[in-house]
Amino acid sequence: MLKMKWKLKFFLISLLMLCISACEETNKTADEVAKIPINLELTRFDLEFANASPNDIPSLKNKYPYLFSQQYSDSVWIAKLSDTLQIQLQQEVKENLGDFTIEEEGIENLFRYIKYYFPSFEAPKVVTIISEVQYENRVVLADSLLLIGVDNYLGSNHKFYAGLPNYVAQNLDKTYITSDIASAFAKTVNRYPRNRTFLSRMLYYGKELYLKDKLLPDTQDYQRINYTKEEIEWSNVNEEQIWRYYIERELLYSTDSKLDRRFLDPAPFSKFQLELDSESPGRIGRYMGWQIIRAFMDKNPEVTLIELLDIPADDIFKLANYKPKK
Repeated sequence: MLKMKWKLKFFLISLLMLCISACEETNKTADEVAKIPINLELTRFDLEFANASPNDIPSLKNKYPYLFSQQYSDSVWIAKLSDTLQIQLQQEVKENLGDFTIEEEGIENLFRYIKYYFPSFEAPKVVTIISEVQYENRVVLADSLLLIGVDNYLGSNHKFYAGLPNYVAQNLDKTYITSDIASAFAKTVNRYPRNRTFLSRMLYYGKELYLKDKLLPDTQDYQRINYTKEEIEWSNVNEEQIWRYYIERELLYSTDSKLDRRFLDPAPFSKFQLELDSESPGRIGRYMGWQIIRAFMDKNPEVTLIELLDIPADDIFKLANYKPKK
Protein backbone atom coordinates (compact mmCIF):
# COMPACT_ATOMS: atom_id res chain seq x y z
CA MET A 1 0.00 0.00 0.00
CA LEU A 2 2.85 2.36 0.90
CA LYS A 3 4.51 1.63 -2.42
CA MET A 4 1.29 2.45 -4.29
CA LYS A 5 1.01 5.77 -2.45
CA TRP A 6 4.53 6.73 -3.50
CA LYS A 7 3.77 5.79 -7.11
CA LEU A 8 0.66 7.97 -7.05
CA LYS A 9 2.60 10.83 -5.46
CA PHE A 10 5.33 10.52 -8.10
CA PHE A 11 2.72 10.52 -10.87
CA LEU A 12 1.03 13.65 -9.51
CA ILE A 13 4.34 15.47 -9.15
CA SER A 14 5.30 14.50 -12.71
CA LEU A 15 1.94 15.68 -13.99
CA LEU A 16 2.34 18.99 -12.16
CA MET A 17 5.81 19.49 -13.62
CA LEU A 18 4.49 18.81 -17.13
CA CYS A 19 1.71 21.37 -16.63
CA ILE A 20 4.19 23.96 -15.36
CA SER A 21 6.48 23.29 -18.32
CA ALA A 22 3.58 23.58 -20.78
CA CYS A 23 2.43 26.86 -19.22
CA GLU A 24 5.97 28.27 -19.39
CA GLU A 25 6.22 27.30 -23.06
CA THR A 26 2.82 28.87 -23.79
CA ASN A 27 3.80 32.10 -22.04
CA LYS A 28 7.12 32.17 -23.91
CA THR A 29 5.31 31.79 -27.25
CA ALA A 30 2.81 34.51 -26.34
CA ASP A 31 5.64 36.89 -25.46
CA GLU A 32 7.38 36.22 -28.77
CA VAL A 33 4.15 36.61 -30.74
CA ALA A 34 3.38 39.93 -29.06
CA LYS A 35 6.61 41.37 -30.48
CA ILE A 36 5.71 40.54 -34.09
CA PRO A 37 4.78 43.72 -36.01
CA ILE A 38 1.56 43.50 -38.01
CA ASN A 39 0.40 46.33 -40.21
CA LEU A 40 -3.32 45.62 -40.15
CA GLU A 41 -5.27 47.56 -42.76
CA LEU A 42 -8.96 47.22 -41.94
CA THR A 43 -11.53 49.21 -43.91
CA ARG A 44 -15.20 49.49 -42.99
CA PHE A 45 -16.77 49.49 -46.44
CA ASP A 46 -20.13 48.72 -44.83
CA LEU A 47 -19.98 52.07 -43.01
CA GLU A 48 -18.72 53.98 -46.03
CA PHE A 49 -21.58 52.67 -48.12
CA ALA A 50 -24.10 53.38 -45.35
CA ASN A 51 -22.97 57.02 -45.21
CA ALA A 52 -22.65 57.48 -48.97
CA SER A 53 -24.79 59.63 -51.26
CA PRO A 54 -25.53 58.90 -54.94
CA ASN A 55 -22.66 61.19 -55.91
CA ASP A 56 -20.23 59.00 -53.96
CA ILE A 57 -20.88 55.83 -55.97
CA PRO A 58 -18.24 56.50 -58.69
CA SER A 59 -15.49 57.10 -56.13
CA LEU A 60 -16.50 53.99 -54.15
CA LYS A 61 -16.33 51.95 -57.35
CA ASN A 62 -12.83 53.22 -57.99
CA LYS A 63 -11.74 52.48 -54.43
CA TYR A 64 -13.38 49.03 -54.22
CA PRO A 65 -13.62 47.70 -57.79
CA TYR A 66 -13.83 44.10 -56.54
CA LEU A 67 -17.11 44.87 -54.72
CA PHE A 68 -18.96 46.33 -57.70
CA SER A 69 -19.93 43.99 -60.51
CA GLN A 70 -19.52 45.64 -63.91
CA GLN A 71 -22.75 44.10 -65.15
CA TYR A 72 -24.72 46.53 -62.97
CA SER A 73 -25.08 50.23 -63.73
CA ASP A 74 -24.68 52.95 -61.10
CA SER A 75 -28.45 53.19 -60.81
CA VAL A 76 -28.52 49.74 -59.16
CA TRP A 77 -26.05 50.80 -56.47
CA ILE A 78 -27.83 54.14 -55.98
CA ALA A 79 -31.11 52.29 -55.43
CA LYS A 80 -29.35 50.06 -52.90
CA LEU A 81 -28.49 53.10 -50.80
CA SER A 82 -32.15 53.50 -49.90
CA ASP A 83 -33.04 49.80 -49.85
CA THR A 84 -34.95 48.98 -46.66
CA LEU A 85 -33.20 45.67 -46.00
CA GLN A 86 -29.78 47.22 -46.58
CA ILE A 87 -30.51 50.02 -44.12
CA GLN A 88 -31.85 47.59 -41.49
CA LEU A 89 -28.77 45.39 -41.79
CA GLN A 90 -26.50 48.42 -41.42
CA GLN A 91 -28.34 49.50 -38.28
CA GLU A 92 -28.21 46.03 -36.74
CA VAL A 93 -24.47 45.74 -37.44
CA LYS A 94 -23.89 49.07 -35.73
CA GLU A 95 -25.94 48.03 -32.69
CA ASN A 96 -24.45 44.54 -32.32
CA LEU A 97 -20.82 45.05 -33.36
CA GLY A 98 -20.29 48.66 -32.35
CA ASP A 99 -17.06 50.17 -33.61
CA PHE A 100 -15.55 46.72 -34.26
CA THR A 101 -12.53 47.55 -32.06
CA ILE A 102 -12.54 44.28 -30.10
CA GLU A 103 -12.93 42.23 -33.26
CA GLU A 104 -10.14 44.18 -34.94
CA GLU A 105 -7.79 43.44 -32.05
CA GLY A 106 -8.69 39.76 -32.30
CA ILE A 107 -7.94 39.69 -36.02
CA GLU A 108 -4.62 41.47 -35.52
CA ASN A 109 -3.60 38.98 -32.83
CA LEU A 110 -4.60 36.08 -35.07
CA PHE A 111 -2.40 37.48 -37.84
CA ARG A 112 0.52 37.67 -35.41
CA TYR A 113 0.17 34.00 -34.55
CA ILE A 114 -0.08 33.06 -38.23
CA LYS A 115 3.10 35.05 -38.91
CA TYR A 116 4.81 33.31 -35.99
CA TYR A 117 4.09 29.81 -37.29
CA PHE A 118 4.13 30.68 -41.02
CA PRO A 119 6.87 33.33 -41.46
CA SER A 120 6.09 33.93 -45.14
CA PHE A 121 2.55 35.06 -44.29
CA GLU A 122 1.64 38.62 -45.26
CA ALA A 123 -1.44 40.11 -43.64
CA PRO A 124 -4.23 40.66 -46.18
CA LYS A 125 -6.21 43.85 -46.45
CA VAL A 126 -9.40 43.40 -44.42
CA VAL A 127 -12.67 44.85 -45.68
CA THR A 128 -16.00 44.58 -43.85
CA ILE A 129 -19.13 44.38 -45.98
CA ILE A 130 -22.87 43.78 -45.79
CA SER A 131 -23.46 40.48 -47.59
CA GLU A 132 -27.23 40.23 -47.04
CA VAL A 133 -26.62 37.24 -44.78
CA GLN A 134 -24.71 35.03 -47.19
CA TYR A 135 -23.75 32.82 -44.26
CA GLU A 136 -22.05 30.18 -46.39
CA ASN A 137 -19.46 32.82 -47.34
CA ARG A 138 -19.17 34.73 -44.09
CA VAL A 139 -15.45 35.13 -44.65
CA VAL A 140 -13.67 35.13 -48.02
CA LEU A 141 -9.88 35.08 -48.19
CA ALA A 142 -8.44 35.63 -51.67
CA ASP A 143 -4.72 36.32 -51.93
CA SER A 144 -4.13 39.71 -50.30
CA LEU A 145 -7.79 40.47 -49.55
CA LEU A 146 -10.02 39.31 -46.70
CA LEU A 147 -13.75 40.09 -46.89
CA ILE A 148 -15.90 39.78 -43.76
CA GLY A 149 -19.68 39.82 -44.09
CA VAL A 150 -20.36 41.47 -40.74
CA ASP A 151 -24.13 40.99 -41.03
CA ASN A 152 -23.46 37.28 -40.46
CA TYR A 153 -22.34 37.87 -36.86
CA LEU A 154 -25.31 39.53 -35.16
CA GLY A 155 -25.94 36.75 -32.62
CA SER A 156 -27.50 33.31 -32.98
CA ASN A 157 -30.93 34.48 -31.78
CA HIS A 158 -31.10 37.54 -34.03
CA LYS A 159 -34.40 38.09 -35.82
CA PHE A 160 -32.73 38.07 -39.23
CA TYR A 161 -31.70 34.45 -38.67
CA ALA A 162 -35.13 33.22 -37.53
CA GLY A 163 -35.74 31.21 -40.70
CA LEU A 164 -32.36 29.45 -40.64
CA PRO A 165 -31.73 25.98 -39.20
CA ASN A 166 -30.45 26.11 -35.62
CA TYR A 167 -27.15 24.46 -36.52
CA VAL A 168 -26.49 27.31 -38.96
CA ALA A 169 -27.75 30.17 -36.79
CA GLN A 170 -25.70 29.12 -33.76
CA ASN A 171 -22.50 30.03 -35.63
CA LEU A 172 -23.68 33.51 -36.62
CA ASP A 173 -22.15 35.23 -33.64
CA LYS A 174 -19.19 37.58 -33.35
CA THR A 175 -17.39 35.12 -31.06
CA TYR A 176 -16.73 33.00 -34.17
CA ILE A 177 -15.22 35.71 -36.40
CA THR A 178 -11.58 34.84 -35.74
CA SER A 179 -12.40 31.13 -35.91
CA ASP A 180 -13.86 31.59 -39.38
CA ILE A 181 -10.84 33.61 -40.49
CA ALA A 182 -8.48 30.95 -39.14
CA SER A 183 -10.43 28.31 -41.11
CA ALA A 184 -10.15 30.40 -44.26
CA PHE A 185 -6.39 30.66 -43.75
CA ALA A 186 -6.10 26.93 -43.02
CA LYS A 187 -7.60 26.14 -46.42
CA THR A 188 -4.71 28.00 -48.07
CA VAL A 189 -2.04 25.81 -46.44
CA ASN A 190 -3.84 22.53 -45.69
CA ARG A 191 -4.32 20.50 -48.87
CA TYR A 192 -7.42 18.34 -49.22
CA PRO A 193 -6.30 14.69 -49.39
CA ARG A 194 -6.27 12.70 -52.62
CA ASN A 195 -6.62 9.59 -50.51
CA ARG A 196 -10.36 8.90 -50.39
CA THR A 197 -10.50 7.08 -47.05
CA PHE A 198 -12.68 8.36 -44.23
CA LEU A 199 -9.57 8.52 -42.02
CA SER A 200 -7.78 10.83 -44.45
CA ARG A 201 -10.69 13.23 -44.56
CA MET A 202 -11.11 13.12 -40.78
CA LEU A 203 -7.46 14.05 -40.32
CA TYR A 204 -7.68 16.79 -42.94
CA TYR A 205 -10.23 18.55 -40.74
CA GLY A 206 -8.28 17.52 -37.64
CA LYS A 207 -5.25 19.39 -38.97
CA GLU A 208 -7.38 22.50 -39.54
CA LEU A 209 -8.66 22.36 -35.97
CA TYR A 210 -5.17 21.77 -34.57
CA LEU A 211 -4.02 24.84 -36.47
CA LYS A 212 -6.69 26.73 -34.57
CA ASP A 213 -5.33 25.36 -31.29
CA LYS A 214 -2.10 27.18 -32.06
CA LEU A 215 -3.41 30.23 -33.90
CA LEU A 216 -6.22 30.96 -31.42
CA PRO A 217 -4.77 29.98 -28.03
CA ASP A 218 -7.04 32.36 -26.13
CA THR A 219 -10.25 30.81 -27.45
CA GLN A 220 -12.03 27.73 -26.18
CA ASP A 221 -12.51 24.43 -27.98
CA TYR A 222 -16.17 25.06 -28.78
CA GLN A 223 -15.25 28.28 -30.58
CA ARG A 224 -12.53 26.61 -32.64
CA ILE A 225 -14.87 23.94 -33.97
CA ASN A 226 -17.90 26.27 -34.08
CA TYR A 227 -19.91 24.21 -31.61
CA THR A 228 -21.97 25.35 -28.67
CA LYS A 229 -20.60 24.69 -25.18
CA GLU A 230 -23.14 21.88 -24.82
CA GLU A 231 -22.03 20.26 -28.08
CA ILE A 232 -18.34 20.22 -27.19
CA GLU A 233 -19.20 18.78 -23.78
CA TRP A 234 -21.27 16.02 -25.40
CA SER A 235 -18.39 15.22 -27.73
CA ASN A 236 -15.89 15.03 -24.87
CA VAL A 237 -18.15 12.75 -22.82
CA ASN A 238 -18.91 10.41 -25.72
CA GLU A 239 -15.48 10.32 -27.39
CA GLU A 240 -14.85 6.66 -26.47
CA GLN A 241 -18.27 5.52 -27.73
CA ILE A 242 -17.82 7.34 -31.02
CA TRP A 243 -14.41 5.80 -31.56
CA ARG A 244 -15.69 2.31 -30.73
CA TYR A 245 -18.49 2.80 -33.27
CA TYR A 246 -15.99 3.71 -36.00
CA ILE A 247 -13.70 0.77 -35.18
CA GLU A 248 -16.42 -1.87 -34.84
CA ARG A 249 -17.93 -0.91 -38.20
CA GLU A 250 -14.50 -0.66 -39.87
CA LEU A 251 -15.16 2.87 -41.13
CA LEU A 252 -11.64 4.32 -40.97
CA TYR A 253 -10.46 2.97 -44.31
CA SER A 254 -13.83 3.03 -46.01
CA THR A 255 -14.09 5.12 -49.19
CA ASP A 256 -17.88 5.44 -48.96
CA SER A 257 -18.64 9.10 -49.78
CA LYS A 258 -21.82 8.91 -47.68
CA LEU A 259 -19.65 9.03 -44.58
CA ASP A 260 -18.92 12.68 -45.38
CA ARG A 261 -22.59 13.56 -45.14
CA ARG A 262 -23.00 11.49 -42.00
CA PHE A 263 -20.00 12.70 -40.01
CA LEU A 264 -18.05 15.52 -41.70
CA ASP A 265 -20.40 17.92 -43.47
CA PRO A 266 -22.35 20.66 -41.64
CA ALA A 267 -25.60 19.16 -40.36
CA PRO A 268 -27.95 19.42 -37.37
CA PHE A 269 -26.57 16.15 -35.99
CA SER A 270 -24.25 13.28 -36.90
CA LYS A 271 -25.84 10.15 -38.34
CA PHE A 272 -24.86 7.06 -36.40
CA GLN A 273 -28.29 5.60 -37.17
CA LEU A 274 -28.74 5.09 -33.44
CA GLU A 275 -30.89 6.65 -30.73
CA LEU A 276 -28.10 9.06 -29.81
CA ASP A 277 -28.26 10.78 -33.22
CA SER A 278 -30.55 13.57 -32.05
CA GLU A 279 -28.22 14.33 -29.12
CA SER A 280 -25.04 14.49 -31.19
CA PRO A 281 -23.66 17.59 -32.92
CA GLY A 282 -22.94 17.55 -36.65
CA ARG A 283 -19.39 17.16 -37.99
CA ILE A 284 -18.40 14.78 -35.20
CA GLY A 285 -15.86 13.15 -37.54
CA ARG A 286 -13.94 16.42 -37.58
CA TYR A 287 -13.87 16.40 -33.80
CA MET A 288 -12.47 12.87 -33.81
CA GLY A 289 -9.83 13.79 -36.39
CA TRP A 290 -8.86 16.69 -34.13
CA GLN A 291 -8.29 14.37 -31.17
CA ILE A 292 -6.08 12.07 -33.27
CA ILE A 293 -3.96 15.01 -34.45
CA ARG A 294 -3.64 16.23 -30.86
CA ALA A 295 -2.49 12.77 -29.77
CA PHE A 296 0.08 12.70 -32.57
CA MET A 297 1.46 16.15 -31.75
CA ASP A 298 1.59 15.39 -28.03
CA LYS A 299 3.84 12.42 -28.84
CA ASN A 300 5.87 14.30 -31.47
CA PRO A 301 6.39 17.83 -30.11
CA GLU A 302 9.36 18.39 -32.40
CA VAL A 303 7.06 18.40 -35.46
CA THR A 304 6.25 21.94 -36.62
CA LEU A 305 2.86 23.05 -37.90
CA ILE A 306 4.21 23.34 -41.42
CA GLU A 307 5.65 19.81 -41.23
CA LEU A 308 2.40 18.44 -39.80
CA LEU A 309 0.47 19.56 -42.86
CA ASP A 310 2.63 17.38 -45.14
CA ILE A 311 2.49 14.16 -43.13
CA PRO A 312 0.14 11.54 -44.65
CA ALA A 313 -2.88 10.47 -42.63
CA ASP A 314 -1.75 6.84 -42.34
CA ASP A 315 1.59 7.84 -40.83
CA ILE A 316 -0.07 10.19 -38.36
CA PHE A 317 -2.55 7.52 -37.30
CA LYS A 318 0.14 4.89 -36.74
CA LEU A 319 2.36 7.21 -34.72
CA ALA A 320 -0.46 8.86 -32.74
CA ASN A 321 -1.39 5.65 -30.91
CA TYR A 322 -4.66 7.42 -30.25
CA LYS A 323 -6.66 6.30 -27.21
CA PRO A 324 -10.00 8.07 -26.61
CA LYS A 325 -10.70 9.60 -23.24
CA LYS A 326 -12.85 7.37 -21.00
